[in-house]
Amino acid sequence: MQRSRFITSGAHAPDAEAAHSFIQRVRDEFPDATHNCWAFVAGPPGSTAHIGMSDDGEPHGTAGRPMLTALLHGGVGEMVAVSTRYFGGIKLGTGGLSRAYSGGVKLLLESLPVEEKVERVLVEVTVSYADVDALQRLMEESEVTVEAEEYGADVRYSCGVPTSTLDTFRSAVADVSRGTGVMREV
Repeated sequence: MQRSRFITSGAHAPDAEAAHSFIQRVRDEFPDATHNCWAFVAGPPGSTAHIGMSDDGEPHGTAGRPMLTALLHGGVGEMVAVSTRYFGGIKLGTGGLSRAYSGGVKLLLESLPVEEKVERVLVEVTVSYADVDALQRLMEESEVTVEAEEYGADVRYSCGVPTSTLDTFRSAVADVSRGTGVMREV
């Protein structure tokens, strides 16, 4: 007899709609699977405000709940996982199923490249050419992302400033430009 085969897929899920869209794509990719069980956390790590799960025909509590628990304790947010099972003829029991489904999610999380999500405010900063070098150093030190640059009579940057450092950045722009720089939220 053959053993069951489990395939765990994952994707970014900033909201429930994105999670359900990914779940449907996996179902479409594996239409002949015995089960496509899933769980998602569409919010910050550990948050239970926007979650979902499904055992997709497996015994109650043996797939979706263990997968959700693995996601909630995995240190990531905005994540959906789908475990596709092709039944191989050997019953695993409730404990075996729970370990298989949660284990697939844990392996998935271990292989993920992760980065901290930083909330940013889009701002426009205008300075004279004389202040460009100092502003560029300031933006690098302040982890500001530059979205666009425009060179005319002055230099204008459209950039993303971490929300937590917006006021500090505003003061620093005034300092490096000796009060001539202009910063406005877009």
